[in-house]
Amino acid sequence: MWLINSSVGRKVVMSITGLALILFLTFHMAMNVVAIFSGDAYNLICEFLGANWYALVGTLGLAALFIIHIFYAAWLTLQNQKARGKEKYAVYNRNSKVEWSSQNMFILGFVVILGLVLHLFNFWYNMQFQEIIGNPSVILGGTEYVVHDGAGFIQYTFSQPLYVVLYLIWLVALWLHLNHGFWSALQSIGWSNDVWFKRWKVVSTVYTTVLILGFAAVVVFYYGNTLM
Repeated sequence: MWLINSSVGRKVVMSITGLALILFLTFHMAMNVVAIFSGDAYNLICEFLGANWYALVGTLGLAALFIIHIFYAAWLTLQNQKARGKEKYAVYNRNSKVEWSSQNMFILGFVVILGLVLHLFNFWYNMQFQEIIGNPSVILGGTEYVVHDGAGFIQYTFSQPLYVVLYLIWLVALWLHLNHGFWSALQSIGWSNDVWFKRWKVVSTVYTTVLILGFAAVVVFYYGNTLM
């Protein structure tokens, strides 16, 4: 099957899964921004999703997309290193026209994974997972939070400066990764040509910047609440 046996096919799989993950991040960001305007409304969304069958199916599907994306990214990286052979150890001048993020996508991806693990620990583990195993609430910092109190978990997490710094670093790495990955994915699936190449790069920068600023706004807003 060419999606597995050819380098182009593997790039297409990685691109499609990457674009699907960007769509999820868009939904997730839009949901999170609600928490800035109304904690109660955000909690209603969390309760609606919760551990219902459709949320669990979505979670499993999302996990599958992420695993496939990471697997193919690692596969392509190893393939490229093998193709370069001894040249990968050579010292050479990098092309100034090649983006830094393009040359370090695998490293950025690794940082993104570390941030994701932290995010899952702070939120998914305390919310959906606890509901799955039958716990109605958890205790953090001496305070009890029901599993649907998403605004409460956000406030608790971002009342701690260390988490604020770690999340912002994670978001910067995610922005660099997505900014290159967005237009690169469109190029890999054939939605780019000499005319649209620069246009897609602009769209990619604008879209991913708005996306990451939405996430960052929640972090900064809730940290600001602790200073008031």
